[in-house]
Amino acid sequence: MRICLATPHSWSQAHDANEHVKGVAQALRANGHEVVVLAPSSRARDLQAGRRALAQGTLPAVVTIAPAVPLSPRSSVSIPVGVRASVATALELGKFDVVHGIDPGVPGISYAALLEAETTTAATFLDPERLSYPPRKNLRDRLLARIDTLVAPTASIAAQAAERFPGSYSIVPLGVTAPGPAQRRKLVVVETTASSLPAVRAALRALRELPDWEGVVVRTTKLAARPPIPSALRARVRVRTAETSAARADLLAAAALVVPAEDGSARFVLEAAAAGCPIVAPPGVTEQPQLVTAALLRLAEDDAAREAEAGRTPPGLDCASFAEVAQQLEVIYAEAASRRRPRVRRDAGPLADREWILADLHMHTSWSGDCSIEVDALLDHAEAGGLGAIAVTDHNVFGGALEAVELARGRELLVIPGEEVKTDSQGEVIGLFLSEEIPRGMTFADTVAAIREQDGLVYVPHPFDRMHAIPAPATLHRHLAEIDVFEVYNARLLFDGYNDEAVRFARKYGLLAGAGSDAHVLQGVGTGAVRLRRFDGPEEFLLALRTAEIVRRPKSLALLQSLKWVAQVKEKVR
Repeated sequence: MRICLATPHSWSQAHDANEHVKGVAQALRANGHEVVVLAPSSRARDLQAGRRALAQGTLPAVVTIAPAVPLSPRSSVSIPVGVRASVATALELGKFDVVHGIDPGVPGISYAALLEAETTTAATFLDPERLSYPPRKNLRDRLLARIDTLVAPTASIAAQAAERFPGSYSIVPLGVTAPGPAQRRKLVVVETTASSLPAVRAALRALRELPDWEGVVVRTTKLAARPPIPSALRARVRVRTAETSAARADLLAAAALVVPAEDGSARFVLEAAAAGCPIVAPPGVTEQPQLVTAALLRLAEDDAAREAEAGRTPPGLDCASFAEVAQQLEVIYAEAASRRRPRVRRDAGPLADREWILADLHMHTSWSGDCSIEVDALLDHAEAGGLGAIAVTDHNVFGGALEAVELARGRELLVIPGEEVKTDSQGEVIGLFLSEEIPRGMTFADTVAAIREQDGLVYVPHPFDRMHAIPAPATLHRHLAEIDVFEVYNARLLFDGYNDEAVRFARKYGLLAGAGSDAHVLQGVGTGAVRLRRFDGPEEFLLALRTAEIVRRPKSLALLQSLKWVAQVKEKVR
């Protein structure tokens, strides 16, 4: 497989998430996959190299394509157009089978990669800080519609992520590098952060009473606090910055005890556990830092106790080797890819000699409460406008469709009997080629089942029109196999971007595309349609859609809405 791992964290600076990405990329490559990492950078020469690679049409193992954006309350702002263009170019060059975004909770490289991807996608949430800045609802929904599978390293982070990005999460633990041979000596490694100084001082007090032990106060980030070392300990205690896994490997191979900071690096703790180090993290350290002193003294003086604690991972954290993580991701990628339908061949088969007609697949008559078009007037107008087929899809009633089928006998105009059914809370579903009315208010699944019981076709109208109730992204993903036609153009949508989203979704999952005017006045009939071969019945209709073309003939939405309101007022006056 060709896999793209996209991270929003600066590649030129150490970050726990990037350490995970590096290890996963290496393990996937070892399994025979081609992996490219897309990342931002704060280093000018990295950005120049990234731009040069895109210009030359080549993708190295790591492509840095945008400046790093600091996380802030303003992180919900849109991504610059140039960044999205660079991401789209990289994805086009890579022809990836999988695009995997890391921490896409706020706009950044990974967010853009998932929006631009037209292939299997995954999203992993690693950094809890990025989940503290909830995106605007429309940005969240757009992202969820693009993601095939959601991933988190622990159940707690999955629960936190689900509050902002609802869905079913796969738990894939953080990867750690298998430790080298241990060279233990009497060494205590203490992690320091701005808020952990009391615990650091408590550890140093323990070292005063352990004259044959050494200590290293390690800073896992550059901005971590540098505690003062008492003069009595300066010969045995040093401060060291070790931001990456490689920089910490020798320390953890030698350490006999490790004291992590409560708000420190989760990866540092997992690496210590993987290296077989006893971890000193008694509960309540923030309120009683002296607990660290007591725990260190007890373990330092008891070899058996240290042996018992060696390699034990603190509650709430889990890890695995990068090889194991890669294997789990391969299973997730394969399962997500299986939901996509094979690309439909543009082959009309036995319909190849049929004439081409225009079909408007979504419209209403006076049987709908918000429409005043009489059925006979609709048929006359459709034929006069050059339509060869229409689908009558009134809101929650079937009488208009039956009347249209009856009045169309003897005409060249084909009428598909349908109904636009309101579900309980997941928008609307259109049934085509129905024989009887379907009641409103059922679940999305039950509505689809009712259409199937009549051997009808499931047509999903205006799936991303967020001005109205629509199916949740999870609902669409869950029912992909049951969708026959996906409306990619609705002429009545206020924002054409909603139609664009539908085009991308249908293209990604191999869904047959449909279009309709959603007309409520005669002037709107035919403003959205498909050009396809003449058909007879639902089977030939689906076959004809394989070679269909979307036809957009928009009119002023303000005009059409005004005409609808005028017609409704006249109806009330009568």
